[in-house]
Amino acid sequence: MSSAPWRCSKRFFPIVLASACLLLATRIADKPSALPQRTASPARAQLAGRASSGPSYTLFESGQVRPLALSPDGSLLFAVNTPANHLEIFSIQWSADQSVAPGLSPVASVPVGLEPVAVAVRSATEVWVVNHLSDSVSIVDVSDLSAARVVRTLLVGDEPRDIVFAGPNFDHAYITTAHRGQNAPFDPQLTTPSIGRADVWVFDANALDNTLGGTPLTIITLFCDTPRALAVTPDGSTVYAAAFHSGNRTTTVSAGSIPKNGLPPPNASADGTPGAAVGLIVKYRQSSKDGQMHWLDELDRSWDSAVRLSLPDKDVFAIDATADPPVQVADPAGVYTGVGTVLFNMAVNPVSGTVYVSNTDAQNDHRFEGAGILAGHSVRGHLVESRISVLSAGQATPHHLNKHIDYTHCCDPSPNAESVKSLAFPTGMAVSSDGTTLYVAAFGSSKIGVFDTGQLESDSFVPDTANQISVSGGGPSGLVLDETRNWLYVLTRFDDSISIVDLASRQEAAHVALYNPEPASVVNGRRFLYDASTTSSHGDSACASCHIFGDFDSLAWDLGNPDNAPLKDPGPFAFVPPGPIQPFNPLKGPMTTQSLRGMANHGPMHWRGDRTGGNDAPSAQPDRGSFDQRAGFNKFNPAFQDLVGGSNPLAPADMQAFTDFVLQLTYPPNPIRNLDNSLTADQQAGRDFFMGATTKGVASDTVKTCNGCHVLDPNGNSQFGVARPGFFGTDGQSSFENESQLFKIPHLRNLYQKVGKFGMSPDSFFPVDATPTMGDQVRGFGFLHDGSVDTLFRFHGAAVFVQTSQNPGGISVNAAGQKLRRQIEAFLLAFDSNLAPIVGQEITLTQSNSAVAGPRIDLFESRAAAGECELVAKGLVQGQASGFLYDPIQQVFNDSQSSNALADPDLRALTQIPGGELTFTCVPPGSGSRIAGEI
Repeated sequence: MSSAPWRCSKRFFPIVLASACLLLATRIADKPSALPQRTASPARAQLAGRASSGPSYTLFESGQVRPLALSPDGSLLFAVNTPANHLEIFSIQWSADQSVAPGLSPVASVPVGLEPVAVAVRSATEVWVVNHLSDSVSIVDVSDLSAARVVRTLLVGDEPRDIVFAGPNFDHAYITTAHRGQNAPFDPQLTTPSIGRADVWVFDANALDNTLGGTPLTIITLFCDTPRALAVTPDGSTVYAAAFHSGNRTTTVSAGSIPKNGLPPPNASADGTPGAAVGLIVKYRQSSKDGQMHWLDELDRSWDSAVRLSLPDKDVFAIDATADPPVQVADPAGVYTGVGTVLFNMAVNPVSGTVYVSNTDAQNDHRFEGAGILAGHSVRGHLVESRISVLSAGQATPHHLNKHIDYTHCCDPSPNAESVKSLAFPTGMAVSSDGTTLYVAAFGSSKIGVFDTGQLESDSFVPDTANQISVSGGGPSGLVLDETRNWLYVLTRFDDSISIVDLASRQEAAHVALYNPEPASVVNGRRFLYDASTTSSHGDSACASCHIFGDFDSLAWDLGNPDNAPLKDPGPFAFVPPGPIQPFNPLKGPMTTQSLRGMANHGPMHWRGDRTGGNDAPSAQPDRGSFDQRAGFNKFNPAFQDLVGGSNPLAPADMQAFTDFVLQLTYPPNPIRNLDNSLTADQQAGRDFFMGATTKGVASDTVKTCNGCHVLDPNGNSQFGVARPGFFGTDGQSSFENESQLFKIPHLRNLYQKVGKFGMSPDSFFPVDATPTMGDQVRGFGFLHDGSVDTLFRFHGAAVFVQTSQNPGGISVNAAGQKLRRQIEAFLLAFDSNLAPIVGQEITLTQSNSAVAGPRIDLFESRAAAGECELVAKGLVQGQASGFLYDPIQQVFNDSQSSNALADPDLRALTQIPGGELTFTCVPPGSGSRIAGEI
């Protein structure tokens, strides 16, 4: 298949390289058709601009950060094609006299790593692409567009998101990653308090050395949770790095720290049902009583004595890019606090140096969903506020983009006079060269907001549709300003396209579709997650207000509804004490936001399993009653009114489209587990206890082994032919957890994402371990349904796990028991997921790195043989874009465009030809044929 609908099928190196090809003659002489001349396949051309119904596609929904970039001379536009794993390169069609219609002419399409989310141009000949799932950076040579290709792969930390070039000569690359991952050359210290969980990797682009993945000049660790956006001053002297889930100084006080009737009213639902004994979300803020900072509830009552940690809320960090090596600027000048809860992107005013941060600020310290009749308040229609925070003179000043909204009133049908002015989920930004205009992509509104920077900074702007530009396609994620042509390029993620906006007329002049391998069910259902303009009365809320890019927001919310009546809990139950089954209480207390990933094949939804089809049909695996995930997800439809603040639920067909989309969302591989899927000695010891091997099947909590409830079976329900088999901590049943409510047994795939809270409210059920206030931490919410438990180590010291005569299989309280708790913790942080850890990993084999890259390719082949991935190799062969799929049985690489195959040594030998670099990538099982053919 050709690399794109526009690419010629044959490209050749200059004649001076012909002699190099002869070096391989003896290796392929017995394979005369191994490198056939190909004809361009029309498949990719046919699919451009529409969804594919082809082979397997795995949906990760990675959030784009910097998806567009212009070449230095302004003649080319570079765009990351996230679903297709490509860098698309366009020449720009334009003439000053308007004799040529505005447009983009595709000139090259370069395969990069999986889920590219950011691109930065280093020079006229080199472009760098950040690959979110592959934990890598692809360096693309664009000196000859007919031979554009990846020439080097850098390996970085987990889930890289953004990249900028800075420093005196702009030759240092800055890349944000999570403080973990198999490629990281350090211990992430997951069980150590007060550790920053965000890294910025800095590479000297002129000195990458010959190591496997390149040696960073330095890795700067920032005291926040996972990072996302970067920005750089025009002179390259300062780089700004922002947290992603930065929090808002909220945390949960454990139920054990709250006296009877100590919760704010109401303490019973409208029908008189008493509320359960639950925790309470508190926020560190200024008290109206004494003017001091305290941990306060909604009644302004202090809970200082119950909170055992501090949340400094460090959001944006300044890095001195002139230092050798670069370092974070010392506090307080090097950090900004109070910027926002979820930070999407940043831009620097090129004239004033002011920094703009697009963000949302969560209202999770307010309780309840629904109309708020009994309580007198709720968060209906006011979940988050979309903002631009201005960083200047060491201070962060947030500005609400939708200050026209009257949140005391809800919920008129949309569109309405209020909703059409709203901008939801500000993401990418661009600033004019004179510093007077800021363009903001409103991801959830399908519009571009245009702001006078002076009015924004003084908060004197007035929301108005006259200062907004609509773009087709939906989900604008990234912007590039082209002032020579007075255009704005906008990547629209809903349909994977690029809009050209004529700024003179403030109209969309063209809309260019990228090749998109996503199935129609993904494309059609995506907008219901984000589209605030149609799902909320105010035009600023959607499911993505909390479920950021289909994941979570790292917060807890108390979304009970005291106006509701109890609801029957149909189970089924793995264990429940004698007596009647308690119904779902309308006052449910704090619950951390759960991810929308991986819900298929995992039973009813919500922590309590109260979004369930079990009250409508008998339950049976794999998809009846409570195990019917489609029925369960459809039970969320009322939330479009009660929570998002819409005038009506979604129409049944729309809700079904949303369901079809959501149930395809997939967890990424676990970044803690070894790439060969092996376990360390401690992880293995923890797994043995978890599975009951250590106790010879004797229960560890008096009733069951860990696996007896938290079922780990990667093949779960495969006998029924389900689309996504496997149980990863739950098979969908519920259980009694020695709490005031019954809960669905939760999955355990994403525990590593919740590390960073150390210090727990006193609770007699959990050992305090004589732990005082733990000091500064990066997260306010940890484990358990309400996020009140700080560590897995503490959780497994709970009374229910303690070894006694009644519980002989439990964990002893002596030193051996302490060690075992650490081993269990180690295993849970490396818990199995739907995809093996090798998936996404890659490396580029070149003329000079076979000694270090060869063993990594050997590892890829062994994991492909184990069925954990499919191995694809891509690059230029005799100047032509080529893709190969590894056959682990025959141990050959099959050419995606022919019936020919190359033995492994022969394929690797091709890289000895100048320009013949090959990038080997482990892709999700089932997708290898498609990805190999997309060249």
